[in-house]
Amino acid sequence: MAFLDSFSIAGSGLTAEKTRMNIIAENIANIDTTRTEAGGPYTRKLTVFRERGANTRFSSVLEARMARVGGLVIGTGNNEGAGVEVDEIIDDRSEYKLVYDPENPDANEMGYVEYPNVDLIKETTDAMAATRAYQANITALNSIRMMAQNALEIGQ
Repeated sequence: MAFLDSFSIAGSGLTAEKTRMNIIAENIANIDTTRTEAGGPYTRKLTVFRERGANTRFSSVLEARMARVGGLVIGTGNNEGAGVEVDEIIDDRSEYKLVYDPENPDANEMGYVEYPNVDLIKETTDAMAATRAYQANITALNSIRMMAQNALEIGQ
């Protein structure tokens, strides 16, 4: 049924935005981390989303998902190509912040310490956007649920 596909699409959005929020929280938690296991300061991480099944040709997705019945196009319930997923988590390539602090044990020979390339304002803005997207997916789920309930009440 088509509304079940809609549940899957909205649910995939919730999962992707949850992952995005977790990465943002990790960035904020490491805003002052000057030394990591890999050496050097913490590097800001970013999430990259992609459409589910983006590697599949459009025509094959269309054929797999659609069936013609009496001239009407009806979804088959196959969710390939429907929704969003986290493609990868990448490192931000922007420059680290240099702060003059010769007393810090992580200071270089000139007295500068490299701090992570995490900006609290950017992270807060990204968190607000992810929260709004999460809320939009919840609203979509609630709307789909209400439509399904109303459809069931039609038969009574």
